[in-house]
Amino acid sequence: MTVRHIEFEYLHNFRDLGGYRSTDGRTVIPGALYRSDSLGKLRGADWDRFLALGIRTVIDLRYPWEADAKGRVPEPHRFTYANLSIEHRPYDQAQIDPDIDPWRYLADRFAEVTEDGVEEIRQAIELIADAEPGPTVFHCTSGKDRTGLIAAFVLTLLDVPEKEILADFALTELATERLAADWHTANPGRTMRWPAYGRAPATIMELVLADLRDRHGSPTAYLTDHVGITPETVTRLRARLLTP
Repeated sequence: MTVRHIEFEYLHNFRDLGGYRSTDGRTVIPGALYRSDSLGKLRGADWDRFLALGIRTVIDLRYPWEADAKGRVPEPHRFTYANLSIEHRPYDQAQIDPDIDPWRYLADRFAEVTEDGVEEIRQAIELIADAEPGPTVFHCTSGKDRTGLIAAFVLTLLDVPEKEILADFALTELATERLAADWHTANPGRTMRWPAYGRAPATIMELVLADLRDRHGSPTAYLTDHVGITPETVTRLRARLLTP
């Protein structure tokens, strides 16, 4: 079984997207594209380990004010760095009403991102396709929702089966306990109202992809017809990230 999480002390959800197989039998190249929680946490031995991966492009999916408050990747001048906030309507997951259906609630927040963040989603995918030689990483705060959405879209364009896309999304569950612990450390004196903070069951992404089918015909049609991902971009993405 492919081990996707790369161990760091302060990062909890840093993963390699390599190893997934597309429907034509090709494989996503290991070590070419990573997804992560906030790179603002990098320091010490974690920073050395990150640099050893040879990453050249960093895509930060957070709001600029989040990056200002929590820190960007250290020494951003080392990289091609882009801050592309795909979310436009902030909300506090720790305060989600525990009496509502949390997975439907989160899927509805994802739907807002897919409509509000079209320009930034397109820019992020184009940058992944066209980045300078070397690995790319994209991240948000927990590496769960915004990061999970871009991961799902890239894997969709690489023609990876949906069951694998759902499984990739759910791998954040392995980091949930540490993500929740980080929240408590960063928010002393606050009460976490939602007991499922940091969870990422496949059900959420299953709902998101079903919503895109209902509204746009398919996730691929959403990306090509609504977001504006061109066939040329898809070709470059596949050439960059799939084995020959």
